[in-house]
Amino acid sequence: MTGVLTDFAGTGVHEAVQDRLDAFFTDRISLATAYGDNYRLLWEAARSASQGGKMFRPALVVGVYRDFGGTDDDSALRIATAFELLHTAFLLHDDVIDRDLVRRGVPNLAGSFAADASARGATDAAAQTWGQASAILAGDLLIQAAQGFLARLSAPSAVRDALLDLFDRSIFVTAAGELADVAFSAGVRLPSLVDVMAMTEQKTASYSFEAPLKAGAILAGVDADVLTILGEFGRLVGVAFQLRDDQLGVFGDEKVTGKSVLNDLRNRKETPLIAHARSTPRWAQIEEALYDLETFDADGSTVRAALEECGARTFVDALIDDHVSRAESLLDNSHLPSVLVGHLRDVARHAVVRAA
Repeated sequence: MTGVLTDFAGTGVHEAVQDRLDAFFTDRISLATAYGDNYRLLWEAARSASQGGKMFRPALVVGVYRDFGGTDDDSALRIATAFELLHTAFLLHDDVIDRDLVRRGVPNLAGSFAADASARGATDAAAQTWGQASAILAGDLLIQAAQGFLARLSAPSAVRDALLDLFDRSIFVTAAGELADVAFSAGVRLPSLVDVMAMTEQKTASYSFEAPLKAGAILAGVDADVLTILGEFGRLVGVAFQLRDDQLGVFGDEKVTGKSVLNDLRNRKETPLIAHARSTPRWAQIEEALYDLETFDADGSTVRAALEECGARTFVDALIDDHVSRAESLLDNSHLPSVLVGHLRDVARHAVVRAA
């Protein structure tokens, strides 16, 4: 997908956003030094957490803005940087919620802080608390910083307010999706497929696709009907993207994704894979294996085979195809600039053809 995003946003966006992130973290690390080594180390770890990503949200912001004829690259890149900070914050929080200690193939912030505490003699419980608290605080700080990037944007007040409102709603909706995800996994509520699909939309599509696309358009000064089209396109592609992510979380290659293919199963994540499987005759076997992963199905192979055999993986493939098809049909009936339509088609197709 990297090549598609480069074609969309143009060369140099990844580097320009990274430069802004580096400047931001350098400033924060310098300021944090006055408050002790722990705080400085927290900011250094937050900077590390922001590195190595695909930066497709920044590319969506800048690509849409430029395709509508925008020329104020500094403002577009500032908004793009805000979305990357928000994404990093959500990853930090998500890892705590999912009890993941690895991200992108290396220890994440919670994992590295917990390991350091253990090396210093802390108990396992204390080390875990230290790691989780550090990641939560870092995520909170980055959300605040992302909002600050938008609040200080050099743009007309109406544009700045619209962007802040968009950002605020994106955070609000994403939190609703995350809460539902935890509730379903914890067994607080047994969800239907409709519930799981709504959670998928809220948790990922809002901040990863819908909001970045609309942000670039808002900065470009487009009409409300265009924002509606871009929002619906982003919702459809965002759901398809997360559906593929769910598949990779079970059937992916850990060496490529950098994440365990067992964590979603261990945490009993309620994804459309599981929601569909529950409606099939194989569910009793799948449920039994899920509850005995550590002893009965240590590598998850039994669950994966059963999910294949009951048609869950094929079912999700069909959902992905349907969402991408509907997104492309939406473009067929739009009056968006032809260059933007071409770029969005590429994004829709490549968002789901990936191994990581």
